[in-house]
Amino acid sequence: DGHHLSLPTRCYWNKDDLSDMELIESHIFNKIKYAEFNSTLGKFVGYTKLGIYNADIFNKNTADLQARKAQVETVCKPNVEGYYSVVLSKT
Repeated sequence: DGHHLSLPTRCYWNKDDLSDMELIESHIFNKIKYAEFNSTLGKFVGYTKLGIYNADIFNKNTADLQARKAQVETVCKPNVEGYYSVVLSKT
């Protein structure tokens, strides 16, 4: 009997120019999403008692929040631009 922590990060967009790109990093423990970082909001949001507590702590670290928000430009957009050139532009 163990525990499972998962931190999936996803990039969402609708516009071809990627101007509405959003990064979502979910914090999931034993299949329960307890907190989430949203690049559009620029902060963590808690969904459980523990998640709210952790989000309050995480949101005090402004350098980390800025680094996570910057991942839209450093992680999401470069990867999506690659997909566009190889796959999405062909469909």
